[in-house]
Amino acid sequence: MVRRSLRSRSLKRSQKKVPGGRTVTHYRRKKPSKAKCAKCGKPLQGVPRKRPSDLKKLSKTERRPERPYGGNLCSECMREVFRKKVRED
Repeated sequence: MVRRSLRSRSLKRSQKKVPGGRTVTHYRRKKPSKAKCAKCGKPLQGVPRKRPSDLKKLSKTERRPERPYGGNLCSECMREVFRKKVRED
């Protein structure tokens, strides 16, 4: 029987053939879903699909686009927000 921590369905399983000729199961975490725009829900460009622990290892500029609302809103929604702000003033 496999370790209890590996019985979780949140792990991806892949069958690998090892040099000894046996086939073994390798377990790894699933890839997280794409980051989405807070307004329209469209997948964001320039934001990597990584687990939080892996994201911490990246530099700030690799984590998100370096523009206002980068990593939060898509470029179209960001432009919309700016247009509204200009109209208000």
